Amino acid sequence: MYDIIGDIHGYGTPLADLLKKLNYTEQNGVFRHPERKVIFVGDFIDRGPEHKKALTICRSMVEQGSALAVMGNHEFNAICYATPDPENTGVFLRKHTESNRKAHQAFLNEYPLGSAEYEDMIDWFRTLPLFLDLEAIRVVHAVWHQPSLDVIQPWINVDHCLLTDAYVQASRRGSDVYSAIENLLKGIEFKLPEGCSIKDQNGKARTEVRLKWWDKLATRLPEAATNTGNVDLPEMDLPGNIYRYSDSVPLFFGHYWMQGIPETLSPNIACVDSENGRLVAYRWQGEKILNDDHFVWVDWEV
Repeated sequence: MYDIIGDIHGYGTPLADLLKKLNYTEQNGVFRHPERKVIFVGDFIDRGPEHKKALTICRSMVEQGSALAVMGNHEFNAICYATPDPENTGVFLRKHTESNRKAHQAFLNEYPLGSAEYEDMIDWFRTLPLFLDLEAIRVVHAVWHQPSLDVIQPWINVDHCLLTDAYVQASRRGSDVYSAIENLLKGIEFKLPEGCSIKDQNGKARTEVRLKWWDKLATRLPEAATNTGNVDLPEMDLPGNIYRYSDSVPLFFGHYWMQGIPETLSPNIACVDSENGRLVAYRWQGEKILNDDHFVWVDWEV
């Protein structure tokens, strides 16, 4: 049985508190449970003040067999930030702009760029699979998008980790691999009408919005868009071909910064990422119909 834990973002103490609440005990430096395993949904880094504590807990659990994990968009970005562009001397796959540096600064504060610890952690990030298909459940960071999973098949190994060459293709805007990774790690997005934009949590203007692909009843833009704040979006119908997850296998993901008390999004879909100040887990007991009572969380001051 699994405890699926949401985006951690460098908050080590809340992670330890949540594991203890889930009845994991620290044994020889590794949190363990006699009958259960954790699954981390990615986004271990950026924002929080305790990256080393958080990453030590997560990595040791994965390497010692008491947890599984998938890659988040923040780990993907970190890998690209650390990887020289083979086609452009002195340039990295994720450019070292001021805005990109700021986005990574909390991680870089504890893992200085180019240090041995930094390089070692980036290498570990590369070992994270893009998704887990455990037959009874599925886990991905942002969305289980079958067309994108089909596209990346030639670019992943048997453990579902991106091959080295894939990072170049995944960093080239306009390529099929780029679009597939955007979908899997960042979500299904919809381009706003001309002249309409929103600001993300960093204050950057964006002309696309993420859609609630899990909500089949959300067919108009204002009700289908997520993480848009108080922006008034145009009243318009979405195209009929917007992607929806329609399989019966229970699906768990993070990424979306859900507000309020954690709850399932459909009978077989659950997001375990929550608003800043709350770290969430779902205690899966083998059920095919998910249960709101299986959410567990800790709150902390931000």
